[in-house]
Amino acid sequence: MKKKTTYNNLNEFINELDKAGEVRYIDEAFSPILDISKRTDSESKNADGGKALYFRNVKGSSFPVAVNLFGSQRRIGMALGVDNLDELSARIKTYFDFNPPKTLKQAFKMLPMAFEALKFFPRSFRRGTPPCQETVLKGDRVDLSILPVLQCWPKDAGRFITLPLVITRSLKTGKRNMGMYRMQIYDKNTTGMHWHIHKDGSHFFNEYVQAGRRMPVAVAIGADPATIYAATAPMPQGMDEIIMAGFIRKKPVRMAKCLTIDLEVPAEAEFVLEGYVEPQELRREGPFGDHTGYYSLADDYPVFHVTAITHRRNPVYSTTLVGRPPMEDCYLGKATERIFLPMLQTVFPEIIDYYFPWEGVFHNIVIVAIDKEYSGHAQKIMSGLWGQGQMSFCKTIVIVDKQVSLQDDRTVLNTLLANLDITSDITITKGILDVLDHASPFPNFGSKLGIDLTERFKDEPPRSKKRTAIKQLSYETVKDHILSEISGAIACLPLSEKLTKQQPIQNAIMAVSIEKGRHRNGKAFAADILRLEVLEPYNIFILFDKDIDLDDAPLILWKLFNNVDPERDITIQEGRVVIDASIKGPEDGHFREWPEELAFI
Repeated sequence: MKKKTTYNNLNEFINELDKAGEVRYIDEAFSPILDISKRTDSESKNADGGKALYFRNVKGSSFPVAVNLFGSQRRIGMALGVDNLDELSARIKTYFDFNPPKTLKQAFKMLPMAFEALKFFPRSFRRGTPPCQETVLKGDRVDLSILPVLQCWPKDAGRFITLPLVITRSLKTGKRNMGMYRMQIYDKNTTGMHWHIHKDGSHFFNEYVQAGRRMPVAVAIGADPATIYAATAPMPQGMDEIIMAGFIRKKPVRMAKCLTIDLEVPAEAEFVLEGYVEPQELRREGPFGDHTGYYSLADDYPVFHVTAITHRRNPVYSTTLVGRPPMEDCYLGKATERIFLPMLQTVFPEIIDYYFPWEGVFHNIVIVAIDKEYSGHAQKIMSGLWGQGQMSFCKTIVIVDKQVSLQDDRTVLNTLLANLDITSDITITKGILDVLDHASPFPNFGSKLGIDLTERFKDEPPRSKKRTAIKQLSYETVKDHILSEISGAIACLPLSEKLTKQQPIQNAIMAVSIEKGRHRNGKAFAADILRLEVLEPYNIFILFDKDIDLDDAPLILWKLFNNVDPERDITIQEGRVVIDASIKGPEDGHFREWPEELAFI
């Protein structure tokens, strides 16, 4: 049977997943309040993301719920019509090789200008009533409670639409944007509109605010999988995600005019919410259990007023659950990583590959392999990436040589242990951060970390001499000294051998569980650790909270990547470093609220 590569709507995709044995149908009654989320969280933690889940019997709603549709390597490939995500990268690269663009924005503009341009641009639906408008609810009939919207986590502020395709249009240029911004249900006809400050939806909203005009907004829920993915893609400002969807599908997306506002939506959508946002109206939104694995904090956001709900005759409500990785969004993020590589290479041709570890939740760390040609090349790439589109939000950039295989975590770790010179390879700077970064003392702004692991060129400052061999003491002896001589130390574990399965060449890592006190912050622990002679065999120390399982490698990496402000939390002394990956409070100079970790218990 020939594999289907293009889907007109969500049901066609679900049917294809079913044929492939990728859907688990659940007939038991489940509540959208936490129950579906608990089941989904458990499923997504299975090997390779588990199965897509289809809940046929949802309490309080007549509509079924589909979730985790993209949550595996196989399903995201099926969604985008490829066996391997690099196939899409190769297809994009063929267009760029024809007439190489000079900027990332030019790269995106080339896609619809290339050989098959007419296949990419959206078309108007002209065959009678669009499927998304087979049922129409307007005026007093508008009632968002008919939708089986999930409350995902126990301390969420309410129910949130988590997979919406939010369509807006620039007041100044008339260009369309389709983004994905969570929407908290307030009542029968209003929701929050959580667009971050760096998103096109927010830019367009500011235009309406300045003009003092009401902003029309349309929201599609459930569409063909390429269109759903395109809403998540970090496109340059002003580029149309609907065209990107057409490129992936190799056929145009059919669009239908809304009934109460002047916008168009995917004609094959399952549900459509039409409405508007008032320029001066804000309302408290959140907290919400986010993809970082923490609750994002409550803040004021615009209010979306629903003027119409339309839907297919027998619609499926599609949603997603985000939280501590791995979750469904990891596979959507992996698609972005592979698809955007050739576009990034048009600006930085020396980049061979890059890799976003899931534990870094796609904005806290990226590892980049380059074809190094001159001294300072690694630093040039760091600076360039920190100034390039949404890469500018990345907190940590690690640069390695082209021969390092980025898809093998152990190879990357071995490279770090073999090459890292703490005194010369670390760069700390400042810049914009993702709005969900909670470790910085300031929202949206903080310090960044660059690590250069490339081989030195002759005209670059040399790395320090290899560390002098020190008589190795038994781990039990080291542990006893730590626990007895460092007040507040709870446990410790040497990580180098555990993480890499080989003896470290240059660097040895020790993880330490600690319990801070009112007058005992991370700097105090760092000072005590660095003064103990018995710990000299180790030159990298990472501090974790007392309840962290140091044997859980994904857990400690997640904490390390998410809980560190480089300038404040990294102490370097004579070629040794202590990194504080524990919770921060006023004693550490952190006066922002620290978010709570997600849990169903």
